[in-house]
Formats: sequence, C-alpha cells, structure tokens
Amino acid sequence: MNRQARFFTVVPPVAIAYLLWVFRPAAWDVMHIAGLVFTIFGIGLLTLARYQLGNSFSVTPQARVLVTTGLYSRIRNPVYVFGAIGIAGFILYLGRPRVLLIFLILIPMQIYRAHQEALVLEAKFGDHYRAWRRQTWF
Repeated sequence: MNRQARFFTVVPPVAIAYLLWVFRPAAWDVMHIAGLVFTIFGIGLLTLARYQLGNSFSVTPQARVLVTTGLYSRIRNPVYVFGAIGIAGFILYLGRPRVLLIFLILIPMQIYRAHQEALVLEAKFGDHYRAWRRQTWF
C-alpha cells in the first residue's frame, strides 16, 4: 500500500478514536450510545473499504484497478456510504442532532463525486464496469 493510501486508511480512525475520547459525554443517554455505535460501525467499515482499495485509493477520480471484491462486491462506493454513517454517528455522539442538516449539502456532493468516478471507471473498464455496476448498490 502506498503512502497516500496508508495515510487515508490509518489516520481517520485514529483521529476519530481520539475525538471520541476527548468529547465523551458526561452523562450517557440513548442518543450518545446510538451515536457511538454508528460512529464505530461507519468508521470501521470505512477503514475496511479503504484497506480493500489498497493502492487504488486516490483523492481524485482515477482508474487504476476495478476493485470488485469484499465490500465492493455489494456496494460501489462503500467509502461514501460508511463515511456518511460514521459522520452522522459522530454528530449524534456530540449531542448535536440539528447538525445532521449538513447532509443536505454532503449527500449531493457525494453523489456528484460518485458520478464523476463512475465516468472515469466506465471509460477505462467498459463492459466489465457496467456489469459490476448492475450487480451493486450506489
């Protein structure tokens, strides 16, 4: 795994773990517990998705290898899906449910990014990409 891929695989879960510790609630309630569960679930699977991408991970859309195994055998964009779950969980963990309105901006941005990536992948992998796309969600 190259340096950039390793950085974007290791740093986010470490940073989130630190933030969970620093911002731990004084009194636990259902919202904080649910937030913790969603954060751990989302960030855990986000980290797995980034690991499964290996050196195919990039910040900008690139078509190095079409990864179709692991989480990618069911979901085309698990980094976006599980990242959103992790972010939503962290917002709940912080006790700020109104901040979930950020998803009114974040979700369209992620859909746009996924579309841009799809164009690059389809141009490079053609029918193989289209067949995989039909078998997966988002």
